[in-house]
Amino acid sequence: MNHAVILPILIPLFGAACSLFVEHRRYGPKVQRTVAWTTLAALAAAVALLFAQTADGSIAVYLLGDWPSRLGIALVADRLSAWMLVTTLLLAIPCLLHACSGWDRRAPHFHALFQFQLVGLNGAFLTGDIFNLFVFFEVMLIASYGLLLSGGRGLRMRIGLHYVVFNVTASTLFLIALGLLYASLGSLNMAELSQRIAEVPATHLVLVKATMGLLLLVFCSKAALMPLYLWLPEAYARAPAAVAALFAIMTKVGLYAVLRVSSLWFGDGAGPMAGYGSDWLLWAGVATLVLGGLGVLAAARLRVMISYLVVVSAATLFIAFAVRTPEVLSAGLYYLPHSTFVAAALFLIADLIRRRRGGASDRKEIIAPMPGKQTPAVLFLIGAVAVAGLPPLSGFLAKAALLAGMPAQYTAVVWTAVLGSSLMVIVGITRAGIRLFWRVPVQEDGVPPPRKAPTRTVELFAAALLLVYGIAMSLFAGQLMQHTDAMATQLLHPAEYVGELRATTPEIRQP
Repeated sequence: MNHAVILPILIPLFGAACSLFVEHRRYGPKVQRTVAWTTLAALAAAVALLFAQTADGSIAVYLLGDWPSRLGIALVADRLSAWMLVTTLLLAIPCLLHACSGWDRRAPHFHALFQFQLVGLNGAFLTGDIFNLFVFFEVMLIASYGLLLSGGRGLRMRIGLHYVVFNVTASTLFLIALGLLYASLGSLNMAELSQRIAEVPATHLVLVKATMGLLLLVFCSKAALMPLYLWLPEAYARAPAAVAALFAIMTKVGLYAVLRVSSLWFGDGAGPMAGYGSDWLLWAGVATLVLGGLGVLAAARLRVMISYLVVVSAATLFIAFAVRTPEVLSAGLYYLPHSTFVAAALFLIADLIRRRRGGASDRKEIIAPMPGKQTPAVLFLIGAVAVAGLPPLSGFLAKAALLAGMPAQYTAVVWTAVLGSSLMVIVGITRAGIRLFWRVPVQEDGVPPPRKAPTRTVELFAAALLLVYGIAMSLFAGQLMQHTDAMATQLLHPAEYVGELRATTPEIRQP
């Protein structure tokens, strides 16, 4: 029980090592998949244990090597960390299920890279040290490079290299910001930094603000905030379906980092740094929301349109996290897993549609026959209702709660942006549905029907499972929103988070 905090990192790390060991052809895909699913089952048990431990508001601290937190690596689990771990786990299950239908055999080292991706994601959500956030970011990104480029050629390789260059540049800026942070404040422990930022002398204030601005810039680039989202649509659209679905959580890592550092470092007790960056994050989120909606309208391919839906969801979360009131923050935390699951489901559904249309692929302007379109059409309809925020699904509940709790000074602009972007999403996704499912050529007599692309039941089940998550979030919205309310309260009052680390390092004083 005392080691539960590190298990979500160690289990997939061990699974990745085992996956590399069984990659030899004498073992075959059956053994590789057995290792992957065994690892995921063990990870599910560890995440469930950690979620149960933190559900009452408890905060668990784990000091690697038993070094004091200001000197060594500290892992911290609270309600938010556990919430993100559960979201990642629930997303990983259908992604792995879809990949095991056959795509994993075409991608070298897929299962090892998949597990390393989980290591990076889980570590980023658990670390209490800003430098180790950088380390886990890199683990996650390096695994994503391999997943995106595996088995690729031509245009996917070119888009993938753009993705690599952009993220390497952002990581370099991250490292520079960490050096400036340590030089100006003398620590990289996030809890200790909350105290030092509140006490920063006036002579260092400009340097500290510039450093924090650079850090926020890096996090916003990872989370696809305007104008740093241009790398995302093509990269996600060209990725294999299971990989694109898993990537739906990656923008949320940048959002998590913004939320974590904002609550710890820029809260009411941060002195001259209180509320730093919240205004421009809000306005940038509004602008990104509008541009993302326009991208949904203008996208010529279905997968590009879904990628812009990821941008729209990230912009909505930036608005919720920048406002920093309990009601809006709680609505954003409820919206986060909803938007992740529905975007991932749509990527899997788009892959089903693309293969059934043959050479027309997922291009909306090409009218082409689609054999066996009934099941993808039903799944697409449910996903469209969910992603557009229409009742009665969880997207509607989340946006309604967000708008209802919006402070008066932001009501006009946020309501206009959220409702306007939702209208653009409805129009864009409706047009896509009409062109893909209704405007199909009539089969002429004597002409053989086009060959139906093989679709495995497990692929349909993976997409349906993600949609079931959203339906379950609607059915249990009351209980989930009570939990996100408690999560928001804990985030806006970080004294307990700092206090738990203070107990392990007396030099960290209560703010």
